[in-house]
Amino acid sequence: MTAQNKWTADKIPDQTGKTVVVTGANIGLGYQITRELARRGATVVMACRDPKKAEEAANALRRELPKASLDLQPLDLADLASVQRFADTISQRYSALHILSNNAGVMALPYRQTADGFEMQFGTNHLGHFALTGLLLPLILATPQARVVTTSSFLHRSGEINFADLEGKVSYDPNKAYSQSKLANLLFAYELQRKFATGGTTALSLAAHPGYAATNLQFVGPNMQGSAFRAALMSLSNRFIAQSAARGALPTLFAATSPDVQGGDYIGPDGFNELRGYPKKVRSAPQSYDLALAAKLWSVSEELTGVHYNSLVA
Repeated sequence: MTAQNKWTADKIPDQTGKTVVVTGANIGLGYQITRELARRGATVVMACRDPKKAEEAANALRRELPKASLDLQPLDLADLASVQRFADTISQRYSALHILSNNAGVMALPYRQTADGFEMQFGTNHLGHFALTGLLLPLILATPQARVVTTSSFLHRSGEINFADLEGKVSYDPNKAYSQSKLANLLFAYELQRKFATGGTTALSLAAHPGYAATNLQFVGPNMQGSAFRAALMSLSNRFIAQSAARGALPTLFAATSPDVQGGDYIGPDGFNELRGYPKKVRSAPQSYDLALAAKLWSVSEELTGVHYNSLVA
């Protein structure tokens, strides 16, 4: 494929009249996803944990895109009560949800727990989005050709789901916990698509990953640990190796808007080892396609969150 034929944000179809929810919309990939979809006419619900930072991001977007339709709503994926409040608000305010971008995440943190006692990375990256999608499911199913796009990472390749210690209390490694959560994202996305297909709905579930994109995500862990060395290393790596957040957002934007996708597709960069490049359909690691593993994770996730996908055929 020549450079001229590469997929870029300029190829996003008109999104006028569509409602989109983007988690983590105030920074990094989420900001770029919000920016491009708002530019194409969508109403974007900016689902953000920090209202002040969300307002600052929205103001910046409005300066660039005066006609942008933005709706700022608080959402803390590490607190299931917050997820419920957000879902209630969106369900009351909107009659359709065309795109749900399960984008927000945390990476390689020192051991922390969510408000509900889950290990922070698994609880935020997977369980928070599992609960959010389930609570918004009636709105998704009421919208023809709705799409749920869940952000994973190439680091899912080393992931394993440790059902015996999901809370990380017996043994905790920040990097392993992150890879576990990103594998969980894929298992969820694929299982959701299987349930969409079985239920006869037109909704699509897809997954995407940004490759190695320069965002704030890589700095949170080192900063929480007080490691100036790791923070400096991340800064150098982001500067000289990573691609931009705008480029990293392209796989999600492709999955969310391109007519050339199917449910269950996984979109990532087309460059070496999927670290950078333009979006294309890619394959995830073998364990992400394990049907028994996906079914078990789904059951455990329903039990932990209390959110059941009753609108879909099991």
